[in-house]
Amino acid sequence: MGKPVSLVLSSGGARGIAQIGVIEGLEHLGYEIKSIAGSSIGAFVGGMYAHGKLDIYKNFVCNLDKLDVFKLIDFTFSTSGFIRGERIINELTKRLDDGNIEDFKIHFAAIATDIVNNEEIIFEKGSLFYALRASTAIPTVIKPIIAGDKLLVDGGVLNPIPIKHVKRTPGDLLVVVNVNHSSPYIRPPQTTRQEQKRESDIIKNKNLFMEKWFDLFPNKKSAPKKLGFFDLMNRSIDLMQDQLSTLILDSYKPDIVVNVSRKVCGTFEFYRSGELIELGREAFLESHENYLKNECAGTQ
Repeated sequence: MGKPVSLVLSSGGARGIAQIGVIEGLEHLGYEIKSIAGSSIGAFVGGMYAHGKLDIYKNFVCNLDKLDVFKLIDFTFSTSGFIRGERIINELTKRLDDGNIEDFKIHFAAIATDIVNNEEIIFEKGSLFYALRASTAIPTVIKPIIAGDKLLVDGGVLNPIPIKHVKRTPGDLLVVVNVNHSSPYIRPPQTTRQEQKRESDIIKNKNLFMEKWFDLFPNKKSAPKKLGFFDLMNRSIDLMQDQLSTLILDSYKPDIVVNVSRKVCGTFEFYRSGELIELGREAFLESHENYLKNECAGTQ
């Protein structure tokens, strides 16, 4: 049995898919994940792992292209959000069963925010899919969940790195993944003919009207002259989460912090999942190597 790990997975949109690579890195090195706490996409990845279904979810997201992602976005005319957020859950139910969180072998906590009562809502039991839908409701983008006198939105609003909700065990390693880091990022070029052809086919099939208005798939080659509504909201949330994350990390001092730049991709760029998973794996291995070096230095 490997060294126990308490794993904390952050919010951050599609960047959070990199956290799959971190989990795979931990398993490859023989660690045993005993507890997971996550906000937003971190809850999604962590919940799938705790449910024993991460391979199914990985296969699903790694086979999405831009058009597939666009089709999963169920637009609606609403003052509380322009995406219903139900279609992705419906697609998952076709591939795997829901589960009760309290029945999982691994302790799991998903974090949402009650925007009415200004408090965190912690899901440690009940329907996994319900918890994930609540935890990923980006304010003004994805419609919130109404639960009695509560209005549930993205867990990252109050706690993008929910360290205090992971269940620690004696001798464990506290590992935190922060996909909202402010470090720069240069994307490796993609030059294969297959990738070029796929990109060309996708462009021909996009809904250009919705892309223009909502800017879900931003063009990284040139900076926009002005920010649209979605981009402005997205960047505002990223900056807010960055500041909260810094304060949380300074308070808890995890053993390993895996940082992924918030500039890696946009909120809905799930069609880059394969690239993101590999990036997460590499970031973990680098952070783990630094951890071992520090441990060795501390024992000398």
